[in-house]
Amino acid sequence: QVQLVESGGGLVQPGGSLRLSCAASGSISSFLYMGWYRQTPGKQRESVAAITSSGSTNYADSVKGRFTISRDNAKNTVYLQMNSLKPDDSAVYYCNGFKAVPPTHFWGQGTQVTVSS
Repeated sequence: QVQLVESGGGLVQPGGSLRLSCAASGSISSFLYMGWYRQTPGKQRESVAAITSSGSTNYADSVKGRFTISRDNAKNTVYLQMNSLKPDDSAVYYCNGFKAVPPTHFWGQGTQVTVSS
């Protein structure tokens, strides 16, 4: 069973930056894609960014131009670089990995990001 462990969350001022990391206990090359989701109380979890095994990326409109997802297969780690953070970016951020055979989503435990002055 693959485990995903997020780190890098915290408190940051508006306009600041954070880099989230998602370390997998196994090879991330086996995932069809990996991504970051976020959730605030009372709202559904939403996709923020995703990266495929071939390196193609996709972003939510709300973070385009500010967030960058990347992966380091050698370290079995996926990153989310977040710049120009806004209070609306405050949420618990979850790492997700999807394997196609069998179709299975893997989730991390989440890391809190708070953007506040």
